[in-house]
Amino acid sequence: MIAALFVAASLAVPGNFLLYEKAAAKKDPNPEHSWNVSGKKTAQLVVDPCQKARLGLAGRTAARTIVYTAVPDYSKSEQVILYSSPEAAAKAVGELRTAVRTCGTAGYRYSQAKVALGDEAVLVTGQAYDHGKPAVGGERAVVARRANALILYTVAGEWGKPAKADFSRQRKDAGTMLAKICELAEC
Repeated sequence: MIAALFVAASLAVPGNFLLYEKAAAKKDPNPEHSWNVSGKKTAQLVVDPCQKARLGLAGRTAARTIVYTAVPDYSKSEQVILYSSPEAAAKAVGELRTAVRTCGTAGYRYSQAKVALGDEAVLVTGQAYDHGKPAVGGERAVVARRANALILYTVAGEWGKPAKADFSRQRKDAGTMLAKICELAEC
């Protein structure tokens, strides 16, 4: 019976494990600010250029997602997803990289760059364009994998022309989570 409880507990990302959970638990009196916390295993990736709910879904065993929104134009999110194996997590990263290459429009484009975090990681830039020039609006994300875990941090808002400094908060958060993810992942 104890072994069954241990297995059941290991199939979820526990509450208060994510970095933003303490902030999400606080009452914010501003009605234009909201936090959404979910433990739904089938949650859509917070970085999803093609807006396909099935992206990175195969092989998932658990997920926890936190999204903060400040109306009208700012959001940040944190997502930790556990997969059945490191190969399944690597496949999810591959699917995401393909989506970054193939999705987008003339008015909103995606790009990616590898970064040295975890076993593999990618910086994803979503950027609004007007007549071929960067316009106001976009998203900056870090997606990192360690073993069978996928870690995603995003910030979206009134970005201008993409710059490496746009990723500083997401890289810091990803590094912090990568340092503790082996408490859950099969490292």
